[in-house]
Amino acid sequence: MKKNQLGSSDLEVSEICLGTMTFGEQNSESDAHAQLDMAVDFGVNFIDTAEMYPVAPRAETQGLTESYVGSWLKHQQREDLIVATKITGPSRGFEWIRGGPRINQAHINQAIEGSLKRLQTDYVDLYQIHWPDRYVPITQPLFCKFSSILIFLYKITHSHLLHILH
Repeated sequence: MKKNQLGSSDLEVSEICLGTMTFGEQNSESDAHAQLDMAVDFGVNFIDTAEMYPVAPRAETQGLTESYVGSWLKHQQREDLIVATKITGPSRGFEWIRGGPRINQAHINQAIEGSLKRLQTDYVDLYQIHWPDRYVPITQPLFCKFSSILIFLYKITHSHLLHILH
């Protein structure tokens, strides 16, 4: 499998990323593990998930995808895999996620801690905002605030965050 550099970071990701948004809704945990194993066997090292998965989003299933990935991930060579996850943005109305998701230090801390627990790892390689508030302009101060919060939390490697986002 061809690998590509992710942005200006030192992360090398497979050309194909395994999306996991159906794990926990359309797939059982054993099906998810089999799909993850097959992807890795074919050279995929890049796995994408999110705190709100699986889709369609429901309070009863929220977080199952990360849990399924996590129960698989704990048996893998973590350093060989690139794991991306996302905080749920504020514009979708998922009140069952932190009482209605927001992008502030408290919500980011809760979200990343929850993701790390479900993923059974102590770091993620790429952290993104899922459905950012489209009505708030993305300005340099907002970008700096989000990246500063993440660096403060030490949940993403400092160098990866800075290289990817610049």
